[in-house]
Amino acid sequence: MKPQLGLKLWSTDADSYLRKAEQLYDEGVYNYIELYAVPGTLKTLKKWSTLKIPYIIHCPHFAHHFNLAQPEKEGANRVMFEEVRNFADKLGAPIIIIHGGMEGCVEETARQLANFNEPRAFIENKPHHVFLSGGQMLACRGATPEEIAFICAAANCKFCLDFEHAVCSANSHGLPWKRYVQDFLRMDPAMFHLSGIQDESEEIDSHAHIAANEDIVRNILHLVPDGARISIETVKDSPSDLEDFRSDIAKLHQLLPDH
Repeated sequence: MKPQLGLKLWSTDADSYLRKAEQLYDEGVYNYIELYAVPGTLKTLKKWSTLKIPYIIHCPHFAHHFNLAQPEKEGANRVMFEEVRNFADKLGAPIIIIHGGMEGCVEETARQLANFNEPRAFIENKPHHVFLSGGQMLACRGATPEEIAFICAAANCKFCLDFEHAVCSANSHGLPWKRYVQDFLRMDPAMFHLSGIQDESEEIDSHAHIAANEDIVRNILHLVPDGARISIETVKDSPSDLEDFRSDIAKLHQLLPDH
């Protein structure tokens, strides 16, 4: 069974990509939109709701100051999450994808996530660390199979496996990425994120195009269950069209095991 493929967009993309997204969906290029809900953009819901396309919602992350790992952020986190819930309710999304936060501790991540009492919540695994523009390095919560397993159990949520994040974390820990991914797969992820991987030894995700390293993407696709839901998170080269996404999907179909 072929995978269900998703187009990753941000709520702020309504004026730039909305009609192009509709065109590609009507052509059968992809199956759903994964929409990152930027804080303060509920006004875009009217435009997104005009599309007769299935949605998944992605919660804001550290770049927009959403950080479940730190208790002092709890109030602001809840305000942002209520906006996210509004997006999911209005667009009929069955899944809300959430990052575990930065620094802090995984126990706090699980506590705050559990308190949302949101049955649509999916925790996404992360690289081991990120670098800020000033060179500061921050540790990500939910970067290891152990932390993801703890969050899923403590917060009673499901799991979205991001393959590139898993490769990055494996490299940071000096472990073979295939074994690391297998450890995540044993946790029965209910959906996936995929992008090209510029460098098989990378520790920071690049969101490259699928053709950047065909061998590693081909190997990853052999690990994906039949019929899996996979959001494609490749970079957008143009501010006004999605032809690069169309090319990524075409390349992905060439690399699928049953091609």
